[in-house]
Amino acid sequence: MRSPQPGAPDIPAMGLTKPPARGSDTGNRAVEVHSRDARLSRGFSGTNLERAGDYNLRTVLQAIRCHGETTRIALANQTGLTPPTIANITGRLSEMGMIRTAGRLHRGRGQPALRIEICPDGAFAIGLTIDRDHLAIAILDLSGTVRARATREIAFPSPDDVTAFIHDTFEPALAEGQVDRSRVIGVGIAMPDGVDRSLPNQTRGYDAWVGVDPEALLAPLLPWPIHRDNDAAAAALGEAQYDHDFDCPSFFYLLITAGLGGGLVVDRTYHRGAHRRSGEIGLMPDPTAKRPGAIVQDTVSLAGLQVRLAAAGYTLDSPETLGEQDDPMLCAVLDRWIVDSIAALTQPFVAVTTLFDPDAILIGGRLPIWLLDRLARGLDQALAEIELPVRPAIRPARRAHDAPAIGAAMLPFMDQLLPSDSILVQAGRG
Repeated sequence: MRSPQPGAPDIPAMGLTKPPARGSDTGNRAVEVHSRDARLSRGFSGTNLERAGDYNLRTVLQAIRCHGETTRIALANQTGLTPPTIANITGRLSEMGMIRTAGRLHRGRGQPALRIEICPDGAFAIGLTIDRDHLAIAILDLSGTVRARATREIAFPSPDDVTAFIHDTFEPALAEGQVDRSRVIGVGIAMPDGVDRSLPNQTRGYDAWVGVDPEALLAPLLPWPIHRDNDAAAAALGEAQYDHDFDCPSFFYLLITAGLGGGLVVDRTYHRGAHRRSGEIGLMPDPTAKRPGAIVQDTVSLAGLQVRLAAAGYTLDSPETLGEQDDPMLCAVLDRWIVDSIAALTQPFVAVTTLFDPDAILIGGRLPIWLLDRLARGLDQALAEIELPVRPAIRPARRAHDAPAIGAAMLPFMDQLLPSDSILVQAGRG
């Protein structure tokens, strides 16, 4: 394993908490849950509000993280903070092991500027996806690189299945990613809302989740602050925050899993609605199905696709491998599913377009990228045939397959290291 940064102080200098020693009693530890009201901030403007030093430190760290390599002069220009403030903040970040120097920038006359870059091993976060057809874990470093991942195909996993998955995969993932446990800042969990909602082929044992607190279930196994969000929200947050070059501040994220969910991001703010259930596009009525009570996710979901495959004599073992074999009958099933999915999603996409005017509609999930691309192109053509004031780009998400786990891993970073308007509001209240 890689050793900690030489001379790096404990992470709590930024308000972070070190995990308890292995084998210690975690029963009395307060489990922290991610606030769903935090606003993502991708801008790099600092603030002069009193007691807002933590926000400025987060802003500078994010600016370095997003640019890969930069200088103090460039940071001052990007954030609006004074050069002495930048020097102080970068000094603190260096002492904390979050950034490091990368030589000098030789350009023209005068003293060459000191180049600064993120130290990937400065912090790690763990993302866990608990879905109705699989489990996944991903470990991210401070630069946003996935250092290790593991998945398990399992239909309607029970709480015991989840703990067994962590027992089997977590320590090997730490070793694979060369992760220093003392630099892990937290765990994010992504799982769908409404786990008690029935889906096709749902097993009876899945109701074991009713009344289970996932944070309390996992705290003894993952002794760090735990943050939880629904899978579509985590995927959208991961797409917005993880991709440094992402150029769509407002978008709708369509997540195709065992069910169907959506996430609305407006000006890089995840919009949850009055009851925190926005984006439930899968529950919209589907008149194209021509049967009473039909909803969109009856068709547009892995569960819906699995019903069709089973009727044709196929088993859906791993969605990512669909269509790899040259099988005309299988291709016919997939072609029909795409046609019906486009029909089911057209009016919901019209509603999203006319009500929210997003830059893009992104489609993610565990389907192969060629299938997501066909669906996106078909929906783009369907909307082109409808008179609309504007038309967003429709395309597969850049992190289509790993988005929920990556987004879940971003939750601890957002809570403890990256800038959020909610941090600024709290600082201003003091």
